[in-house]
Amino acid sequence: MRPQLIFALIFAGLIGLSLVTGKIDPYYYTVIIFIGINITMATSLNLINGFTGQFSLGHAGFMGVGAYVSAIASTFLTTHGLGTEVMGGVPVMAIALLVGGLAAALTGLAVGIPSLRLKGDYLAIVTLGFNEIIRVIIQNVDFKIDGISYVGGARGFAVPQLSSFLWVFGIALVAIYFVENLINSTYGRGFLAVRDDEVAAEAMGVHTTRFKVRAFVIGSFFAGIGGGLFAHFIQYITPDNFTFLKSIEIVVMVILGGMGSTYGVILAAILLTIMPEALREFSEYRMIIYSLMLIVLMIARPQGLFGSETFTRFFAKRKAAANKV
Repeated sequence: MRPQLIFALIFAGLIGLSLVTGKIDPYYYTVIIFIGINITMATSLNLINGFTGQFSLGHAGFMGVGAYVSAIASTFLTTHGLGTEVMGGVPVMAIALLVGGLAAALTGLAVGIPSLRLKGDYLAIVTLGFNEIIRVIIQNVDFKIDGISYVGGARGFAVPQLSSFLWVFGIALVAIYFVENLINSTYGRGFLAVRDDEVAAEAMGVHTTRFKVRAFVIGSFFAGIGGGLFAHFIQYITPDNFTFLKSIEIVVMVILGGMGSTYGVILAAILLTIMPEALREFSEYRMIIYSLMLIVLMIARPQGLFGSETFTRFFAKRKAAANKV
């Protein structure tokens, strides 16, 4: 079965599931939404860390930029009598997510151009510093338009509730489909070449810095959209939602799933979203058990759940095995 057909079937299933989400317990619905957002975040970081071989610890910063910019856009549009649709029926949510994603992409470009000549630990430190800079700036910024407070500084920012099951998982599907097709295209081989051997890639004429910056921009764009979905679901955001601990949480999803494995990253995002909730009965020891499980998983499977397998390779192997039978 072709991957395109599989994605079409999944999307049709999402439409059907969106019709019954109103009957789901609010707690379980919240967990499901967070799974969808984490899939988008982990898939976007996998392009940077997994497929291009960089090590970014600032993904929560891009998420925060997207969350706040999209929240400002939606609040401005909805509070000025435009309702939930503008410009010929275009949803406010679509405009807000696009604006937030573009703002995060521009921020990724601004960070990427000077810093991506660095490698390994040095790049990780720079991106971690960027994450904290963004958080502190947000924490100390507030302004008003027509008497309405935007950003809110340390006290936070109230956001209209616009996220839904279909928005969250529709965006997750778009992110997966885009990254998979990009990496498996002729152009996308440049990202893999940078990861496998940067010196050899440079010698063969691949502009390694340009590919790293582009990976950063694309990953930041989807991180910004993920932040917008998050903001419009929880309805109240503060700078503490986007600390470096959030970045580490997303990095763990990528590493546990397997660097460069889209399929593994998706499963890791689901697992690491459900696991803390499943351990709430052991509230005193929840984080100890959670940490020990991660340690055991990484010892037993250091290359991640699926190693370097992507969706395309996974389905190709399944097809080859079926043909042999």
